[in-house]
Amino acid sequence: MFPHQNIHKHTWTFPDGKTHNQIDHILIDRRWQSSVLDVRSFRGADCDTDHHLVIAKFRERLAVGKQAAQRYDRQRFNLKKLNEPDVREQYQIEITNRFAALENVNDDEDVNRTWENNKENIKTSAKESLGLHKLKQHKPWMDEECLGFLDQR
Repeated sequence: MFPHQNIHKHTWTFPDGKTHNQIDHILIDRRWQSSVLDVRSFRGADCDTDHHLVIAKFRERLAVGKQAAQRYDRQRFNLKKLNEPDVREQYQIEITNRFAALENVNDDEDVNRTWENNKENIKTSAKESLGLHKLKQHKPWMDEECLGFLDQR
């Protein structure tokens, strides 16, 4: 993945000293793949083995942005249900009923309060007729089987 001279690419030397292979690698989750800056082997490290030391340089990203913090408290509605005609009609009826009740409200009311009322009406209508979107639960890449292999090694 990273351009280096051949002597910095191979990680294992056969006892004859002439045959070299690249058999040691760095394993990382795809999410952090862009954080890897460089990977190479160092032949000079004396580790009492026929393998060479493999070193990776990573970019450190520790700060959590405001968008990431806000993303988790947001509700996601199951919008695919809107493709079904009966669910779409039910949602339209709920929205029209809720906004019909809002027409009787004062025009002198605060704009921000009116916006909050509209937003809450849309959210409750969507929650009742569409339901919430369930997120997929992905399996972690480092599971009990991997940990067992590490213990055996």
